[in-house]
Amino acid sequence: MQRPAFPLLTAALLAASFSLTALADTVKISDPWARATAPGAPAAGAFMGLTADADMTLVAAESNVSKVVELHTMKMENGVMVMRAVPKIDLPKGQTVNLKPGGLHVMFIGLHAPLKAGEKVDITLRLKDSQGKEQRVPVTAEIRTMKPMHTPPAHSH
Repeated sequence: MQRPAFPLLTAALLAASFSLTALADTVKISDPWARATAPGAPAAGAFMGLTADADMTLVAAESNVSKVVELHTMKMENGVMVMRAVPKIDLPKGQTVNLKPGGLHVMFIGLHAPLKAGEKVDITLRLKDSQGKEQRVPVTAEIRTMKPMHTPPAHSH
């Protein structure tokens, strides 16, 4: 008596599908947000935490909110805060890399319109794994007002 091949074929295809999914490298994105801007501001930053389950590299970001989107870093050099574009951001396996104000971040240059608090911005991250395979990861970031780092005390007479 012959058994139907369909259940065996289905099981084999499902197993292959699950094993391919399990092999795909992924990145967990936490707390994505972008800084709200004043009218006429030419640029804004976006920030988030990135945790890869394998060694990966963030090689670019894309968004339709500006003419150009770059990966940037900010750091002190000779007592001056300097911002520069970087070609990539390494994401070591299992380590959270924080894109944050004053450090690594995504930079929107040539904004088409102000970024308004409470709205959202779509970003696509372009990542490469250790074999050079590229993937695109969509991110929706909330636009927030940046709180001042220092508020002077109230003055009264």
